[in-house]
Amino acid sequence: MLTNVAVLVYDGVAPFELGVLCESFGLDRRDDGVPPIDFAICGPVPGLVPTSVGFSIDVELDLARAEEADLVAVPAMPRSGDVPDEVVRTLRRAHDRGARLLSVCSGAFVLGAAGLLDGRDCTTHWRFTTELADRFPEARVVPEVLYVDAGQVVTSAGTAAGIDACLHLWRQEHGAAVASTVARRMVVSPQREGGQAQYIARAVPDCDVETLGPLLHWIVAHLDQPLDVDSLARQALMSPRTFARRFRAETGATPHAWVTNQRVLRAEVLLEESDRPIDWIAAEVGFGNAATLRHHFSRVRGVSPQQYRRTFCA
Repeated sequence: MLTNVAVLVYDGVAPFELGVLCESFGLDRRDDGVPPIDFAICGPVPGLVPTSVGFSIDVELDLARAEEADLVAVPAMPRSGDVPDEVVRTLRRAHDRGARLLSVCSGAFVLGAAGLLDGRDCTTHWRFTTELADRFPEARVVPEVLYVDAGQVVTSAGTAAGIDACLHLWRQEHGAAVASTVARRMVVSPQREGGQAQYIARAVPDCDVETLGPLLHWIVAHLDQPLDVDSLARQALMSPRTFARRFRAETGATPHAWVTNQRVLRAEVLLEESDRPIDWIAAEVGFGNAATLRHHFSRVRGVSPQQYRRTFCA
């Protein structure tokens, strides 16, 4: 379980992406029932570290601090120039001992320099995906997605996608209720799937998008009903083709993917907070039966509903 986080920085760190990691893991939220995280920022040499925007931060700890971390995270860093050897060695040791690794934006280039993207799906900011693929040809770069969870290594795109990846890790390690609490304190959407598009026509693919907001609220309240494109288009008073096109433009996901994700999210809450049978939960969230729920839940979360319940049920 995630209890200890170390963030690696050196000259040229981007302060906003560093702030994403500090906000996600560095705040004490125990008064809201969130488990505490032992959080630290460390670098090759303690002292002042220049950022990318003209001021410096005082880093008190060296890279030895990362040796005890469950998660070692890298914020956006310069894409040009060499990665310090000490950083490369620290990342490789963390990987070898089984720690999880997370990059935000151009932090993926640091993981690439350490050889930790070879043979793995990964991503970075959409402006840099071609460069990442050229620099590290053994990496399987997935362009335009928010984040990629390749198991031990999680890579994310720009700033907001870094928040999504952090919340994804909270959800994986501590469950949906805790992740939603963290998101609520941060005033962000509690879950955006990693496969959504990085850049979309509207701001955030949750229930507040401009045209489809009322429909998305309606969907969440009626997950137990059939929600195919034709029925949703009728609800939205659009043709199916227009509806599907506009839905993708405003949410960054297909109607099927968005609805499936909402059903999994609701199933998580019911698995955590109730002792209802799996068949009942499957019907309640619109999957119909336990087998269908198990298929979609396992594909999205990597564990069965029963395993999820055993891990996170209060």
